[in-house]
Amino acid sequence: MRRNYFFIFVIAILLSGCQSTKLQPAAPDIEQAPVIFNHFKPSTKNAIAVSTNAQATPPTTTISTELLQPNKKNHTVPSPYKPTIEKSHSRSASPDLWQHIADNLHIKIYLNRALNKRIKWYTRQPKYLQIVNERAAPYLYHIVNKVEQRKLPMELALLPFVESDFRPTISSSAQAVGVWQLVAATAHHFGIKSDQWYDGRQDVLASTDAALAYLEYLYKRFDGNWMHALAAYNSGEGRVQRAIANNKKRGKSTDYWSLKLPKETSDYVPKLLALSYLVQNPKLGLIRPKLENKAQTTEFNVGQQFDFSVIANLSGVGRSQLHKLNPGYLKNQSSPNGPHTLLLPLQQQALLSSQFFKSNFTGEYFVKKNDTLYGIAKKFDMPVKKLKMLNNKKTNLIGIGERLLTGQPKTMPGSLTIDYKISPYLDDTQVATATITVNYQVKPGDTIWDISQLYDVSHKDLAQWNKLSASSILKPGITLVLHLPQAIKPISQLQNDGLLLGLEKTLKQPH
Repeated sequence: MRRNYFFIFVIAILLSGCQSTKLQPAAPDIEQAPVIFNHFKPSTKNAIAVSTNAQATPPTTTISTELLQPNKKNHTVPSPYKPTIEKSHSRSASPDLWQHIADNLHIKIYLNRALNKRIKWYTRQPKYLQIVNERAAPYLYHIVNKVEQRKLPMELALLPFVESDFRPTISSSAQAVGVWQLVAATAHHFGIKSDQWYDGRQDVLASTDAALAYLEYLYKRFDGNWMHALAAYNSGEGRVQRAIANNKKRGKSTDYWSLKLPKETSDYVPKLLALSYLVQNPKLGLIRPKLENKAQTTEFNVGQQFDFSVIANLSGVGRSQLHKLNPGYLKNQSSPNGPHTLLLPLQQQALLSSQFFKSNFTGEYFVKKNDTLYGIAKKFDMPVKKLKMLNNKKTNLIGIGERLLTGQPKTMPGSLTIDYKISPYLDDTQVATATITVNYQVKPGDTIWDISQLYDVSHKDLAQWNKLSASSILKPGITLVLHLPQAIKPISQLQNDGLLLGLEKTLKQPH
């Protein structure tokens, strides 16, 4: 009986304790995101209720195909989340590079008036991408690889099309140079070399590394907002920061579409998004080119100062083609202080198996007891894959006494340069290009793009010459001015072309 009373007493105490305990509100399952308005649709991946039975759904890429009508004032989609990039779990392995790019464009696009305007501009030039792709083809595979290695949005691979129509030597009125339109200070800050021999801003792959590093910095600087980062890339981070600060003072939204920015910057991001949208939707009118999803060119480090004429002679690649592929070099020689890297119009396998490479840039190694392919590759500081390619090996099997070609030459060529002080061939001199002025009367249906392609000039230059914007609608009957280069060789160069040919033959002979 006493034991029963004891249990009743304990239960009574516990019940009174429960009555005196204050109930705490349950913690919310969903964390509230900061209110940031942008053009992206709200992401719901953070709004999934916690449940032990719930199955995770992989994010999918969807694109809104609804065109907002011009009379609609609303041209943004407010979202309580920061801009996001929806990434698919499987990487595209399309044999076509442009299809691969399209499959990996993951910034969600919601069309508005500004984007519709840019889409119409592109679709009025349906062959735009085909034409520009011819200039981009030697480099685009490498650029896509660099974007993917840094895990950046694939949309950034399209920026050189927006920035410069992929013209490596183009220069803007603000002295921005190259396909990525880098100014000198930014290029220097991100490791680009520039001197009388070489301008890295015109080197497509070197400038790609600098531009992507700069974009990564801007993305972090603007708290993970790609719209602000892209605007800052075009007009400068200070200007975008001031625009954001001004909107905050006035209690306005700080999304990209609400910022007061220069007209060029206001058109810049829509132009990129419109191009991205059309690459994903080629049926809308912009012809998407075909390009093999493999490298058409190979970067090759010569390892010492070189002369384009000598490399052309040794490799069998034309000197003019070498210069065209490597526009960063301003003279016929590389700088004594480097860089000494060339882009060659050969796939890696073709380069490694070429007589040019084997004769001038390889050494040999004879396999010893206990050697392995991995150990030999490590000894010569080269990947096993490259060692196998160099020796046409399909497996890792090697035999004692077997002769292997390695990446280090037994004897380097004595010199890959020409001494111009004693040579009758003079270095190319930088001569101002003579131009002629041509007047063109606009016909019905003409656009700045059409006329620029007719005369093979940049449409941006054509617009600048006539104080127009690149998207200006032309009125039939008006006259446009064009400044066309006169392609005339200097007499001294004509005289020396024959001398160079003989000189190259002499260099090839043993001394």
